[in-house]
Amino acid sequence: MPALTARNVSLSFGPRTVLQEVDLDVHAGQRIGLSAPNGVGKSSLLRVLAGEIEPDEGTVTASGTVAHLTQETTIEPGESLRAHLAGRTGVARAVRRFEEAAEALATGRPGADDAYVRAFDHWTAVGAADFDERADEVCERLGLPANLLDRRRPLSGGQSARLRLASVLLVRADVLLLDEPTNDLDAAGLDLLESHVPASRAAVVLVSHDREFLARTTTAVAELDEFTHRLTLFGGGWDAYVAEQARARSRAREEYEAYAAKRDSLAQRAQQTREWSKAGVRRNAKSDESDKNIKFARKQGAENTAAKASTVDRALDRLDEVEEPREPWELRLTLPTAGRGSQVAFTLRDAVVSRGDVTLGPIDLTIGAGERWRITGPNGAGKSTLLAALLGRLPLREGDRSQGASVVVGEVDQVRASFATDTPALTVVAEATGLSDVEVRTLLAKFRVGADAVLRPAASLSPGERTRAGLAVLQARGTTCLVLDEPTNHLDVAAIEQLERALETYEGTLLLVTHDRRLADAVGVDHTLDVRTLAR
Repeated sequence: MPALTARNVSLSFGPRTVLQEVDLDVHAGQRIGLSAPNGVGKSSLLRVLAGEIEPDEGTVTASGTVAHLTQETTIEPGESLRAHLAGRTGVARAVRRFEEAAEALATGRPGADDAYVRAFDHWTAVGAADFDERADEVCERLGLPANLLDRRRPLSGGQSARLRLASVLLVRADVLLLDEPTNDLDAAGLDLLESHVPASRAAVVLVSHDREFLARTTTAVAELDEFTHRLTLFGGGWDAYVAEQARARSRAREEYEAYAAKRDSLAQRAQQTREWSKAGVRRNAKSDESDKNIKFARKQGAENTAAKASTVDRALDRLDEVEEPREPWELRLTLPTAGRGSQVAFTLRDAVVSRGDVTLGPIDLTIGAGERWRITGPNGAGKSTLLAALLGRLPLREGDRSQGASVVVGEVDQVRASFATDTPALTVVAEATGLSDVEVRTLLAKFRVGADAVLRPAASLSPGERTRAGLAVLQARGTTCLVLDEPTNHLDVAAIEQLERALETYEGTLLLVTHDRRLADAVGVDHTLDVRTLAR
């Protein structure tokens, strides 16, 4: 029996169809990756499978516990990290349900016995009994000290990523639904996740932009078609799916071209034959031929020619139509440069910089015009801190910083900070680019940020929309230096591949932070700097 079954599931938001008659079976130990462009409905499908959204039609059934770990988490004001993990893993809900059942049993409510048994079984299944001990162990393993779990203070970007990973390692469920679990994870975190997911006995459905992670963990790929909104399952894992998709696209194009060539040939023959028939009739009508037999023969010839045209028309009608393959939306990204700029983009001299628990320095660093640097290191080691120091956003404790006079910086930061505002997205982009409102709308539409989104507060955009809007700003502005901090977070695979191609031809200075291994391999760099070598 499948651990999770979806049958004939359809879902719409107003006039927009998201899912259409979707069927899916997921068995224990099976790991299915969901594939579709951003905004098509992957996260919505996960929410339907988790029971968080009721479909318009169809059913979803699970044979055990279901856990849905979303791509973004919010720690509520005053909430401890331990309480946050308990809520995210479903333990907190199981504890409440168990306590309520125990109270009902103690007061002798009707049916309390059965409710208590069910609540106890669920409490046990989600691992509530030893949750605190497991949380301490997992967080220590991830470099989150156990005493941090009971504090109520903001986390760094690296700590937030490790906290999300902790929830994956802690959750116990028969069905595990993961939405972008690799975001912001460093190499060590990815190794842990990639060993944990295949070892899980759960039925797993996951969404990820990390192609290497998908290749190493999935046993099948379910593609959600952006035009039909139906789901097609491909066996054999990610790389097999990519190869099959390439073959399928090639076959579909060849079949359509063969059909179109035959259709056009038949249509041309029919048209030509009709013209010949009409010409024969006109010649016979104008002819002064007195021999009746010759005139009759010419008339019969014209009629036979017309009959041939009708035969060709019937053959054309019988031709099985092949629909032209529809081209999916594609992010067409260019990264224009504003010249080479100053010969030296940035310098740090005897620089010391601190943020939180991280202190780097003293640093002596020169980044020349047109150089390509990759900044590496584990989460929390100071990659974003170094970038902030180079850009002058974080004051130095000691030393000096300089930036070339004609350096024009374009940035996509890790937290997409420029869009963390209640200002409408349209205004944010207009101010960043100097474009008119009409031009901004056109630009964002090309990056799949629609008319319904541009007037909303920028902070309300989806993670993918914020990332694409940030890339739109880079395309609209000429730059001499790109600073990209985890630029692939929340981008779909096709958009990441477009980014790779755009970076290949970018002639300016590049400062890149990424844990996307295939992106790192595709983008050539001149220098790699591990921030651990700069730590005090």
